[in-house]
Amino acid sequence: MSFNNLDQLYRQVIMDHYKNPRNKGQIEEGTLTIDMNNPTCGDRIRLTMNVEDGKVSEAKFDGEGCSISMASASMMTQAIKGKEVDTALKLSNVFSEMMLGNDYPEDLDLGDIEALQGVSQFPARIKCATLAWKAMEKGLSEQKESN
Repeated sequence: MSFNNLDQLYRQVIMDHYKNPRNKGQIEEGTLTIDMNNPTCGDRIRLTMNVEDGKVSEAKFDGEGCSISMASASMMTQAIKGKEVDTALKLSNVFSEMMLGNDYPEDLDLGDIEALQGVSQFPARIKCATLAWKAMEKGLSEQKESN
């Protein structure tokens, strides 16, 4: 597949998550709630998660922002659901490396998240893509410390 076709496919995946977000909304019962915003562009997110037996059993987001921040939140909630807390945090580290333009383990299946790797070429947009991930890291780290 040529770079141009791959770029087009990635753009479609991002727009699909933006227009049809997965896990949009809030969890009402027994949740971690993290509010974060990106003052440089106005993106804001509220991430709610349930952690049971060391796993992220549920994750939802709400908020508003550009297509990249909202698509990234949709992809992130999909990626961490059902995962061990440590695995979710590792995935976040891998995503951060990808945003810096660094390599990540080839054997790691990132699914739709791979569509965001082109964002690393636009430094002003990296904060948009990482907002939901930073919220997840903050929530899971705080939860881990309190246990």
